[in-house]
Amino acid sequence: MFLFTQILLAHLLGDFVFQPTKWVTNKEKHKIKSKKLYLHIGVHALLLLVTLGFNTKYWGAYIILIITHFVIDVCKIYIQKKKNKRLYFFLDQFLHLLIIFMVCLLYDAFSLEIDVLFSEKNLFLISCLLFVTYASSIIISVIISQWTPELNLKNDEKSLAKAGKYIGILERLFVFMFIILGRWEGVGFLLAAKSIFRFGDLTDAKDRKLTEYILIGTLLSFGLAIITGLAYNKLYNS
Repeated sequence: MFLFTQILLAHLLGDFVFQPTKWVTNKEKHKIKSKKLYLHIGVHALLLLVTLGFNTKYWGAYIILIITHFVIDVCKIYIQKKKNKRLYFFLDQFLHLLIIFMVCLLYDAFSLEIDVLFSEKNLFLISCLLFVTYASSIIISVIISQWTPELNLKNDEKSLAKAGKYIGILERLFVFMFIILGRWEGVGFLLAAKSIFRFGDLTDAKDRKLTEYILIGTLLSFGLAIITGLAYNKLYNS
């Protein structure tokens, strides 16, 4: 596990701390001819040497990580377009982490036990996470669809696309996490924070139906997350 931590530290430093935005822009513009691309790889190489303690035992890992990092970065800057940059950013990071994980397996840094990964507890946790994110969104949408108010908003008052959906997903994840950790005060803080942010919208709207609509959605969102967290605790944290 220590080897994974060492390599992960080098990756995080190289990709996020010591890679200025102007380097990223230069790579996207000049692609494989970009000097910043090779400088970025050089920084990664140096960081790996330092975090691995110049240990000759890991020269194989060192070579694999540098070559694959270069290949993944080059493929990304050639394939990605402006409209799908977010997708390829996360795909790029996933591939880097996958390579790190595989290298650690080669060095027996940790054992991969499938039975542990797919234990009853882990499968139920995954099911709970899927429920409080995607399933709950659909359930809430179906329940409150009969009361959806008609909103006459100006262009500058319209919200971000799907913002409400993602806010709901994040809030339920936080509530679920607070419940299984036994931090009920976190749930109260989150509810208070959301109320403060919503207060301005509701005051400006002066619409009782909108107020009731938002309140029902919020209570359903928190309620489903709390029930799911309590169910998980009852089965596995009691």
